[in-house]
Amino acid sequence: MRPALFAFALATVATPALAQQAAPAPQAPVYELRIYYPAPGKLAALNARFRDHTLKLFEKHGMRNVAYWNEQPTKEAPEGRLIYVLAFPSREARDADWQAFGADPEWRAVVAASEAGGKLVTKVDSVFMTMTDYSPRLAPSR
Repeated sequence: MRPALFAFALATVATPALAQQAAPAPQAPVYELRIYYPAPGKLAALNARFRDHTLKLFEKHGMRNVAYWNEQPTKEAPEGRLIYVLAFPSREARDADWQAFGADPEWRAVVAASEAGGKLVTKVDSVFMTMTDYSPRLAPSR
């Protein structure tokens, strides 16, 4: 095949495939799994703070509450842990939502009041997840 004809054939066949590869993939929602290790004797106060304040403030700042659990006590965590999942449209949205949440004067007042007798949490772990194509889909919120 002549070089010019080969280049034309390659461009004709490859261009649609290259264009598809170059198009940005739509962002998948990001789920954040968070694990809170309560300070000794503080799990009930931590649950009360989430129940009475935190969930509403998360929603105010665009965070979608998916589910919350208390881990059963273990040797490593005798009081258990608070485990929850939030959903975000993207990692960028997650970062912006957490920044706005952390700066919210209402949240700062809640923390100050709830931690007057000492910190409620000693450690937080966070894991970022995207849903697999074979996962059952969550029901739409509201």
